[in-house]
Amino acid sequence: MPGEMVSDKADRIAYAFVDNGKTYSTVVGLFSDGKLVPLEGPYEPLAEDMIVGIVAEVKFSGYSVEMNTAYTAFLSSREIRERYSMGDAIFACVSMIDEVRSTELSDAHKLPSGRLVKVSSVKVPRIIGKKNSMIDMIKAATGCEIFVGRNGYVWICDGANPTLAEKAIRMIEAQAHTTGLTDRVSRYLKENGGKDYSPSHVPSQPQGIGSQQGAQQGSEGGHSPYGSRSGGQGGFQRHSRYPPRQHGYR
Repeated sequence: MPGEMVSDKADRIAYAFVDNGKTYSTVVGLFSDGKLVPLEGPYEPLAEDMIVGIVAEVKFSGYSVEMNTAYTAFLSSREIRERYSMGDAIFACVSMIDEVRSTELSDAHKLPSGRLVKVSSVKVPRIIGKKNSMIDMIKAATGCEIFVGRNGYVWICDGANPTLAEKAIRMIEAQAHTTGLTDRVSRYLKENGGKDYSPSHVPSQPQGIGSQQGAQQGSEGGHSPYGSRSGGQGGFQRHSRYPPRQHGYR
């Protein structure tokens, strides 16, 4: 709980503060192995995060993009080869954040038709899972291509069963702090008409987006093609068609 001591020493821990030589939590979260993982909290953009955004305004020089923060991001027309309309969903990289939280995006791609699911950004690593286990399982069971933004926006492309995919993601968000979640989600998918999961059943990626590579230390531990983010939050690497970067993922 906020104000609860997590260490009797002055340790440098994300989401914690030091007072009189001891370290205290600033959030409601889980503390394990020296890491404090919040259970709730707003999205705090970092450079090179990969996000799902919605075009909110079309300007002469580019686009204002809503990305689940108090501020909109800006995508310059010089950074893209295609044109967007208001309401389009895009997958993009946070390229710059200044001292007043103005955010610029780059390397954007328009997403296929689908539905937007909003989740807590601190639950994103759990939705991805160890070695992509959770998101790959949902994609294979539902026949949907899914883009997960570090900002807590999940885009589910039209597929065989997008409703089941959304319900599974909601289930993970609600139970992210519990153990044995992967097995429960697997049973839920099978009981509700999902296909059996195996790596060969994972839907192929749409053309123009690129393949995944890198490694993530997610909330379940282990490595994953989604990359890593500092502070034990889980995170991401970018697509193989671009030079490797940290904190972006899909």
